Amino acid sequence: MGKTASEQQLIIEGAGCASCVGKIETTLKNTHGVDRAEMNFADRTVLVSGTAETEALITAVESAGYNAKALNDSHGSDGLDEKDAADWAYYKKLIRDTVIALSLGIPLMIYSVLIGEMTVETTTQRIVWLLVGLLTLGVMYFSGRHFFVGAWNSLKNHSANMDTLIALGTGTAWVYSMLVVFIPDVFPLMARHVYFEATAMIIGLIDLGLALELKARGKTSEAIKRLIGLQAKTATVIRDNKEVHIAIDQVLLNDVIKVRPGDKVPVDGVVIEGHTSIDESMLTGEPMPVGKAQDDEVVAGTLNKSGMILFKATRVGKDTALAQIISMVKRAQNSKPPIGRLADVISSYFVPVVMIISVLSALAWLNFGPEPALAFAIVSATTVLIIACPCALGLATPMSVMVGVGKAAEAGVLIRNGEALQTASKITAMVLDKTGTITEGTPKVTDIILANASDEKPVLQLAASLESGSEHPLAMAIVESALDQDVELLKIEGFNAITGMGVEASCEGKALLFGNSKLMAKNEVGIGEYAEKAQTLAKEAKTPMYFAVDGQLTAIIAVADPIKSDSVSAIKRLQANGTRVIMLTGDNKETAAAVANKAGISEFFADVLPEEKANKVQELQEQGEVVGMTGDGINDAPALALADVGFAIGTGTDVAIESADITLMRGSLHGLADAIAVSKATLRNIKQNLFGAFVYNVAGIPFAAGALYPFFGVLLSPVIAGAAMAFSSLTVVSNANRLRLFKAKDH
Repeated sequence: MGKTASEQQLIIEGAGCASCVGKIETTLKNTHGVDRAEMNFADRTVLVSGTAETEALITAVESAGYNAKALNDSHGSDGLDEKDAADWAYYKKLIRDTVIALSLGIPLMIYSVLIGEMTVETTTQRIVWLLVGLLTLGVMYFSGRHFFVGAWNSLKNHSANMDTLIALGTGTAWVYSMLVVFIPDVFPLMARHVYFEATAMIIGLIDLGLALELKARGKTSEAIKRLIGLQAKTATVIRDNKEVHIAIDQVLLNDVIKVRPGDKVPVDGVVIEGHTSIDESMLTGEPMPVGKAQDDEVVAGTLNKSGMILFKATRVGKDTALAQIISMVKRAQNSKPPIGRLADVISSYFVPVVMIISVLSALAWLNFGPEPALAFAIVSATTVLIIACPCALGLATPMSVMVGVGKAAEAGVLIRNGEALQTASKITAMVLDKTGTITEGTPKVTDIILANASDEKPVLQLAASLESGSEHPLAMAIVESALDQDVELLKIEGFNAITGMGVEASCEGKALLFGNSKLMAKNEVGIGEYAEKAQTLAKEAKTPMYFAVDGQLTAIIAVADPIKSDSVSAIKRLQANGTRVIMLTGDNKETAAAVANKAGISEFFADVLPEEKANKVQELQEQGEVVGMTGDGINDAPALALADVGFAIGTGTDVAIESADITLMRGSLHGLADAIAVSKATLRNIKQNLFGAFVYNVAGIPFAAGALYPFFGVLLSPVIAGAAMAFSSLTVVSNANRLRLFKAKDH
């Protein structure tokens, strides 16, 4: 048997910019046994799917010129703690490197500003600058070695990245300066400048920028950390009639677990004893605690508020809802929306183009520039190389995706991939299934209109006792209504179901009839003025049924699938945002019209079979609409798959609905409006980041090349370019983190 496909996550070391992403992904995709590889540049991790061994993946990454190691325990805190520890160690190293570099660079900068030009004209100056040059070489080794190692690895792999640009820029400035020190007579007097301060300052500032970026970047994984923090560490299990406290990973399927007030539910399960209320807000976004009693499901990570319960474990380890949610969020954070893939493609060409522009700039200064032409050529070429590093470009999309997907998860909205995140912002038409989406999905007794009776309870007792012999959903609704009111069911005799009419039986000597007007007419039961009341109920999307005792009409009992309490306000939110809302239902036109009217929907399709729903979605797409489809993920699967974005109504325990792009953890349609709002905010943030990064890189190049010199006599310093480049990444990270403050409105 072949090895089962699985997902592995690797920490990548040495990736400096967006151009590295494509190289790493391509190398991994070309590795035998790899089905998919998606790198998150912001997180410096790569998610790999397939049958390849971890060692093979690490070897492949190393062959591309980078280092990698496995990120263990993908659903627990250990892997994240390991990564946090690695990031913290790298942060401290970058700060140390910054201090070393700036300790030399800042005094040299102050000297050049206060004293004047750093030139080589005397023997004393040659000796001084030689010592400074050697100190700068030390800075390049201790603080900037990673740039040169990265550049060399890229060269060996016939590619170029950010490290290439920085190494070329700082290395050129240092080599030129050392040549001036050793053989000054070769250079014209005006060209005998040294640029050691530029080399030291650029390395120091870029290291500082990387350190600050790393620290700010850590905030983007807070959503995952919060989700992982929901997991209980231990569980109290009943084994051999004794309570045993064990680690969460030792809980077995079908174990009986005790949960006391204030405890977290350790795994998914079904209550077998006791009743309580459980706070599920951390998973569903629903603020009100949910009552739980025997046979109700409980979910790992939720908080037991009041009573003590015993429950049987039905999902443990990586099968729990919380583990699936963590896995889905991680996968989505690693995925790229189309706009992000475009940025990666551009980045792959950007570095070579910048290197060509740098050479052309140097040649232009050498041939057409004023004296000292060589010095001007070196400065402009170095500045172009430094200012154009595409670090910010690589961070622009993944930073926003990580925060956006995390924000959505906090609101109980699970986004499967980056493409769904982007497309959701463009939805123009939202198709809603009726049953279980707009409505509760379970029929309930809505009205009891008494005729020859004065008290509802005895009537409900007799009707529910009669219907307890039927398996019809409407009958079950009446029985459940009686049980909810603690009504005791009576013994029924002679039960008979009459097709198309209703049921009959006897109870305690009374003849009972329950059904439609045909049943009443057949048994000569007069309904008189109550026929009109029944018709009114029918127009309200309710199903009225007549109940007769001993040949006399006793009551009309109406059953309906009620609209969810917040469906109307959620639909209004969608419509207020310009989204066309359309309802699909298999119900008849009259019932559909009543539900649509109550929900505030003007467009609906009735009598639609499950297999016809996909056709309706396709019709809307042919009209030019970007269609979102919302359903329960079972009968609606074809329509969900065909829609531009499929939204599945989740229950909080079954989150892996494969046919949908986005899963709403709770039943509320507000999740739709929240998902679209988060999507729009995330895409807006990505565009801001990309615009800033592109404008910075593209607009900065002409100034770096010397476009201002003919007009103002100003040539941009490589040091200014280094500072600007370093802090451009920090700007992108900070802008992405603004998304953490985003809150959906009107909710």
